[in-house]
Amino acid sequence: MTFPDRLIEGYTAFLDQRLREEQSRYQELAESGQSPEIMVIGCCDSRVSPEVIFDARPGELFVVRNVANLVPPYTPDGAQRAVSAALEFAVQALKVKHIVVLGHAQCGGIRAYAEESAPLSPGDFIGSWMALIAPAAKAVGARGERPMADYVAHLEKASMLTTLDNLMTFPCVRILVERGKLQLHAAYFGVATGALSVLDQNSGEFRRIAAAEHHEAFNAVRF
Repeated sequence: MTFPDRLIEGYTAFLDQRLREEQSRYQELAESGQSPEIMVIGCCDSRVSPEVIFDARPGELFVVRNVANLVPPYTPDGAQRAVSAALEFAVQALKVKHIVVLGHAQCGGIRAYAEESAPLSPGDFIGSWMALIAPAAKAVGARGERPMADYVAHLEKASMLTTLDNLMTFPCVRILVERGKLQLHAAYFGVATGALSVLDQNSGEFRRIAAAEHHEAFNAVRF
């Protein structure tokens, strides 16, 4: 088997550029360990990389990614749960101060749920996983009440609210949030435009951040 050429090219560029610029940073992280203040729960989607979107340096973000950026409710039943394990480590060991649920437009997992797509395999792992957003779908309402694209966009955002609720079922999260030592956030990334909206938890609405800067940069790229 041959290692992908694209990865070899990318690593070579990393050696020539970023590693040279941040060698001391990597050495410091190797010696002292990581201490990120922010955990990001993102989607597996290759178009939505938290490190790229937030221009993060090594060691700044603790990232876990899965289909549709979901978190299951707290279920201490002995089963192997990757997201729960990552959350436990981030909160209990790294003592992050913020958890950001990063959703995005054109999410394949959300669309598959909305369209009731046929299983991709006998195991139907995606279907079982996406069942976590059932409360969000109930809150959004029937699919026939709006165009599919609009319905999916609403469901993408509503599912993040369900994920925030599920996060609060973890005792270690709930206790720290109630003590003011941990904050939960939701952000929504527009793949086509690069726009980022953040949940205003008082109003329940997503509001654009850095809108003026984004408009200027987006127009510069387009024209």
